Amino acid sequence: MQEAIRKAGVLLEALPYIKSYSNKIFVIKYGGSALIDPDIKRGVLEDIVFMSYVGIRPVLIHGGGPFINEELKKLGKDAEFKNGLRITTKENMDVIDKVLSDLNHKIAAKIEELGGKAASLNTFKKDVIKTKPHKEKGLGFVGEVKEIDKDVIKKAARPRSVPVISPVGAGAQNKFYNVNADDVSSEIAVSLKAAKLVLLTDVKGIMEKKDDESSLIPTLTMKETKCLIDKEIIHGGMIPKVKACMKALGGGVSKTHIIDGRIPHSLLLEIFTDKGIGTEIVTQ
Repeated sequence: MQEAIRKAGVLLEALPYIKSYSNKIFVIKYGGSALIDPDIKRGVLEDIVFMSYVGIRPVLIHGGGPFINEELKKLGKDAEFKNGLRITTKENMDVIDKVLSDLNHKIAAKIEELGGKAASLNTFKKDVIKTKPHKEKGLGFVGEVKEIDKDVIKKAARPRSVPVISPVGAGAQNKFYNVNADDVSSEIAVSLKAAKLVLLTDVKGIMEKKDDESSLIPTLTMKETKCLIDKEIIHGGMIPKVKACMKALGGGVSKTHIIDGRIPHSLLLEIFTDKGIGTEIVTQ
């Protein structure tokens, strides 16, 4: 009986959030261990299906770095990076496009298997994300977002349907470009006027002391975040994620979150509980 009462309390705690977020768009970037480990993957997608059933309109953007690396290795190719961005030859771009398209369809199929609905958006129609060559030289077929076809995504994000989007876009002369998934997520969140941008990572969130999870910072303003970057408390691979959040906030997104996708049902814990589990970055 006590367990049943506890579960009822959890549902009541979630109720104000469910009411507040009904029919709102949430953009979720899905990568890291949450994309690889089958148990974690199932939990993340269960959360997204749940969100779609309580009236939220999730839009899912996925990465695929480990799968790309594995496929390139099979072909005798090494992964090369410059300032955190994958150097992408024309031949490698063909491999990346195939890997991400296959992964996109598998994620959509898993959502359907779990009782949801999904739409693979840009596996064939690449101009959902219109791109231009990246401003940094020497990257090959790496792009930056030029424009998002928000109407196509909004139409796909109908009630109980989840658009699934890979970070590949089309540029001039129908050339395809590999785009950073955090940047794509931020741009899509802004274009859709999303209520939230959530980045799933392999760390608890932003910590004041390196590798000390007890120093997790639950909430930061943009001003505080900039100070932590200047002090190099936020550093390395966390900087692009934080900058994606700040760009989204600057473009009108209400709240952004960086959470550990390895925690079971991390999305539900962050969004539907009073305490949350990761770091939220807000305007002020």
